Amino acid sequence: MAEAVGRMLAERGAVVVCGGLGGTMEAACRGAKDGGGTTLGILPGFDRADANPYVDVAVATGLGEARNALVARAADALIAVGGEWGTLSEIALALRAGKRVVGLGTWELAKAGRPVEGIVAAANAAEAVELALG
Repeated sequence: MAEAVGRMLAERGAVVVCGGLGGTMEAACRGAKDGGGTTLGILPGFDRADANPYVDVAVATGLGEARNALVARAADALIAVGGEWGTLSEIALALRAGKRVVGLGTWELAKAGRPVEGIVAAANAAEAVELALG
């Protein structure tokens, strides 16, 4: 899913911004490169060489998980694909900043057991990209 999202974003002219490491981040970057796009990896450590091989511009922050705030703020909209705690923090930071957040097989939000609006659910990669860019 992440690779398809990255490719479709690139085909629509978007720059893919992510944490720059492996897994879902690498898949999104690989897809973006396949789609002829540009990728920006905002890394948690001090070494740009830690970026996955599909990152065009690697920013080594030395901020650890705090770099999630930079990822959330640098993006015009956020597409969360799957994810763990770091993804959840990026979702919260993006929502706090008033950014559109689209979810694809990711977290659902609730407060006191009641669903909270914020993440717009997408059924597939194409819908996620349309919702993010639309």
